[in-house]
Amino acid sequence: MVSLSYPSSNAEQDQKAVVWLEAFLTSALADAASDIHFEPFEQVLRVRVRIDGQLQERAAPNVAMKDRIISRIKVLSRMDISEKRLPQDGRLRLTLQKVQVDMRVSCLPTMHGEKIVLRIQALLSQHLNLQDLGYEAQQLSDLHHALQQPNGLILITGPTGSGKTITLYSCLHYLNSAHINISTVEDPCEIVLPGINQININDKAGLGFAQTLRALLRQDPDVVMVGEIRDSETADVASKAAQTGHLVLSTLHTNDAPSALTRLNQLGLADFNIASSVILICAQRLVRQLCPLCKLAIPGEQRYKAVGCPACNNGYKGRVGIHQVLPMTPSLQSQMVSGLDVLRLSAHVKESGVLTLRQAGLIKAAAGITSHEEVWAATSE
Repeated sequence: MVSLSYPSSNAEQDQKAVVWLEAFLTSALADAASDIHFEPFEQVLRVRVRIDGQLQERAAPNVAMKDRIISRIKVLSRMDISEKRLPQDGRLRLTLQKVQVDMRVSCLPTMHGEKIVLRIQALLSQHLNLQDLGYEAQQLSDLHHALQQPNGLILITGPTGSGKTITLYSCLHYLNSAHINISTVEDPCEIVLPGINQININDKAGLGFAQTLRALLRQDPDVVMVGEIRDSETADVASKAAQTGHLVLSTLHTNDAPSALTRLNQLGLADFNIASSVILICAQRLVRQLCPLCKLAIPGEQRYKAVGCPACNNGYKGRVGIHQVLPMTPSLQSQMVSGLDVLRLSAHVKESGVLTLRQAGLIKAAAGITSHEEVWAATSE
């Protein structure tokens, strides 16, 4: 456990920085911030927090403490404080107001000093139930069915910040038991899950996704999670693992579920390999939830609008996922084997009744969970 106390004989200025940092981190945690940005400029250290997906600026500390605050975070994160020219990654664990908090730390040199971003992971680990992620009933049923299969490839897709990590870990939490050997390959490990073998890749040492995945397949795994399929080698190994008795979970960066099939094809997988390995694709976005205390129903319409009250942020409080869940059905497999045509594939998915991201979002908007404005901003047709 790391302590915030600063063992310095040069007491006063160092201690002021420590006190400010502890108070600020405690406040950010109370506000349910997911990320904290410390951004050095010539005359100020700008501080911003991300709450419900929106960055909000906070009061800056005394500029005289700028370097002390950055150095303190680096010390707590076990970074090299003498290295100011290269990016660094670290991790820290603090106890703030009797709450244990894990944070992932990223340090990046800028023109006016080192920018640091903290990712608060204690908040992530509190929400690992699939039922709480916003799936519609049929979507959740399809996902549960795929997770119960002995082998196959399940893909979670979406842009950065769309909640893919939480979905992956929630799937692992659902599967985790003493009777199943689960291993992960990550860059880096986001949440520590007891009972699961988690491996951080190390590209500098030659330990990449593909190499680690090959090694894991000799460890008698039942379930393997690959943090991201980035290249053709990883795609090939993951596909082969899914076809040889392993359940493989991973992510891709695509706009919707059908696009994931195209992306795998671009990474070099043959159409028949995609059809025989992929069992389900889930695309997702995060939208802000309307505050239940102040949301206002619009008369004559199945929609609500944000108002704003002391308990929320401009009418919103918290976020929820909207999803497009695409099972690999026999008819879709047939479409893949006969040759990948993006337009024909998208039309087939639409005709099969699979909800688009926008349709899933509008269901939540009609139920008063989110607003139409949020859905339109997060999705496209």
